Amino acid sequence: MHHRACGIVHVLSAGSVSVRPDSQPKGMRANQTIFPWPAVYSMLLPKPRHACDFLRALVGLLCCGVCAVCWAGRPVRVYEVDLKGGQTPAALQEAMRVALVRATGRRESADDPVLGILVANAAMYVKAYTSGPRGESQVVFDSAALERAITSAGRPVWERDRPFTLVVLSPAPPRPAEEAARTSLEQVATERGLPISLVPLAVTDASGNELGRDAVMQVAQRYGGDAVLLGRGDPSIAGAQLQWTLFTHYTSESWTGPLEAGINGSVDNLAPPVQGGSLADSEVSAVVQIDGLNNLTDYAVAERLLEGMPGARHANVIEARGSTASFDVTVRGGVEGIDHALAGSGKFVRAGASDSHPVFQYRPQ
Repeated sequence: MHHRACGIVHVLSAGSVSVRPDSQPKGMRANQTIFPWPAVYSMLLPKPRHACDFLRALVGLLCCGVCAVCWAGRPVRVYEVDLKGGQTPAALQEAMRVALVRATGRRESADDPVLGILVANAAMYVKAYTSGPRGESQVVFDSAALERAITSAGRPVWERDRPFTLVVLSPAPPRPAEEAARTSLEQVATERGLPISLVPLAVTDASGNELGRDAVMQVAQRYGGDAVLLGRGDPSIAGAQLQWTLFTHYTSESWTGPLEAGINGSVDNLAPPVQGGSLADSEVSAVVQIDGLNNLTDYAVAERLLEGMPGARHANVIEARGSTASFDVTVRGGVEGIDHALAGSGKFVRAGASDSHPVFQYRPQ
């Protein structure tokens, strides 16, 4: 559910702050003064550490109304896998292959020699046996133990909160073809560990012109989407090759292929890359300086975009001065990963470095 912006801060006196839900509050008394946010926290909380805590609280308050950039994500049940063939060694090994593909986001993980020991010893990682929503037999693997083993083997693990992807077919197929496409898409998405929903999203304006990436993502946010996968073509034609485009807040990628190629291509773009366990795959804490943040909304947008970067674990404000803020970001690949992720966002421009930290200029659109 989306929420309205939480409001603006009004300083009533040197010792109290009130938040009104309207950007233009009614009945404002003559002695009420609206201060820019730096004056608010510097007046109330002069200590830098407390100021940052206060700012983080205010940014969190604002974030409830900054839906256009929130990377909401949907949790995926990575390690609950259907058992085909009972609780036999062969069935458990096949279930482990499915879990490894979901855990890493990579199809090749099923037959990756580096992960072969996990497949061979699948029974060692069984946590429980259960039944799925349709009564099917399932095995639940020990997620913590498996993730440790995958990481130790030099392979990245894809976060379980994953971008909720809205799938759009254009032109919209007839109902029977749409339902058949939905079944195929959902099956592949389950295998790859990507949360999706096939929706009739508008991808053209009133004149029939195709929407740009920013406009598509704005529409997607109304449905709670983090990404949009657009397939152009007729999936009801046998062997049809659709033109696929994946839109995110950071980039857009295109390729051609049948129905299942839409999901496979999306996961290949969204999941962490396999690079033999190199430094580029490791999570590194990096400090990023952002200039051009003129109000709390800018701060909230910047923080959410940084948190939503592919491979990012979290982003926290650690220092704020005027229109400049420094964020501590834990991200796969460190500074190089940040540069790559923000390059296509359209809201950040690399502006150099300060004290060995990358500096970006925020440019709201």
